[in-house]
Amino acid sequence: MQIKSFKDMYLAELQELVSVEQQLGEALLRMAKVASHPSLRAALERHQRETVVQEERLEAILQKHGAGAERHTDQAMQALIHETEKMCAILKDDNVRDAGLIASAQKLEHYEIAAYGSAAALAGQLDLREDQRLLHGALEEERRADELLTVLAKGEINQDALAA
Repeated sequence: MQIKSFKDMYLAELQELVSVEQQLGEALLRMAKVASHPSLRAALERHQRETVVQEERLEAILQKHGAGAERHTDQAMQALIHETEKMCAILKDDNVRDAGLIASAQKLEHYEIAAYGSAAALAGQLDLREDQRLLHGALEEERRADELLTVLAKGEINQDALAA
């Protein structure tokens, strides 16, 4: 996509977000499979389902503006997922791996929070209030996912990892 205007830049950001959600959805399934704490596994699976809905929402916004979800790979998300997989491979203790999964998942969430915040701000500048509302809703979903990971880490998982 050639970016010639502010709106083109906004649409390109949405296309990046589609890639982010696609990659994250696949990664969350892999992360859930290696999580040993049932509460962490459930949180990752729940967020994966939420990710599918977020991707569909982004595609609908793009379609409304006559733009498609161009085949593109968000390289920042790709790198964060690669680091997560590398970390999982070197952490042998289940409890320590779960703590590492939370740390990695929060890095992924923080990237999404930044991306959705930027996209919502761009929508606001373009006076696309419905888009802004939808993107802000996704931003809040990402914040809640991050908060849940913090609760899980502080509650039981990091304590188990410390004891390992």
